[in-house]
Amino acid sequence: MSKGKKDIIKTHAEGPEGKNMSQFQKQLAAILSGARDKNILFSDLCAVLDRLGFDCRIKGDHFIYTMDGVDEIINIQPLGNKAKPYQVKQVREIIVEYQLGGGINE
Repeated sequence: MSKGKKDIIKTHAEGPEGKNMSQFQKQLAAILSGARDKNILFSDLCAVLDRLGFDCRIKGDHFIYTMDGVDEIINIQPLGNKAKPYQVKQVREIIVEYQLGGGINE
C-alpha cells in the first residue's frame, strides 16, 4: 500500500523511527510539502539553501544562490520577513529536480 502525501510529510517530520528531526529537516520538509509556501520565513529558506551547499552573494536585497552542477541561478528577495511564495516553489522544484534533499533524515 502506498503512502499518501500527508503520511510522507508526517514521517519526515517525525524523522526515522519517530524521533524528532533537526531544525534543518523541519525547514526542508516545510519547503518540500508545498502546503505553506506563504508562511516560509526568508531566513529559513536561506538557511536551507546554505545547508544544501549553495553559494550566496548579496546585491542589495537580492540573494543570489548558485551551485556547481545546478544549471539554474536562484535569485530570491524577502517580502517583509517571509519568502515570496513563487520563489519557494522555484526552490522546491530545483531541490526535487536535482534530488538535493534526498537525505532529509540524515
